[in-house]
Amino acid sequence: MPDAEQLPEGWEKRTSRSTGLSYYLNVHTKESQWDQPTEPAKKNGGDNDEVQCLHLLVKHKGSRRPSSWREANITRTKEEAQLLLEVYRNKINQQEATFDELARAYSDCSSAKRGGDLGKFGKGQMQPAFEEAAFKLHIGQMSPIVESDSGLHIILRKA
Repeated sequence: MPDAEQLPEGWEKRTSRSTGLSYYLNVHTKESQWDQPTEPAKKNGGDNDEVQCLHLLVKHKGSRRPSSWREANITRTKEEAQLLLEVYRNKINQQEATFDELARAYSDCSSAKRGGDLGKFGKGQMQPAFEEAAFKLHIGQMSPIVESDSGLHIILRKA
């Protein structure tokens, strides 16, 4: 086969390191297949292959890395982190502040500078509890408090 073979949009031809055989990668979903594709790669066909979320992370002293751009050494308890997130959820629900504003001011994640925006992500890219909660949300819906190894989160589904 010539190297100049034309692939439908969204596909890349790759070579397997283990077998040396060629395979095809969907650049949107990161799924691969051995057969040459004949259709453009599926992006997010409504099957919830990808979501886009904002999140507000509050770390506690039991978090995987109890430090952040805001605090070098986080000493709050998990219970204190949960109370903070309950206050933030209430402020959002009462329209006293937006998710974006609170994430920028209080999130312990570096995504705070983007209002908590994590961009689009697919399955297998986030910690399991976070991913499960994010994929259950409808667009515009906010999660209850979600616990992960990173700390406690509230998640808002954008897309």
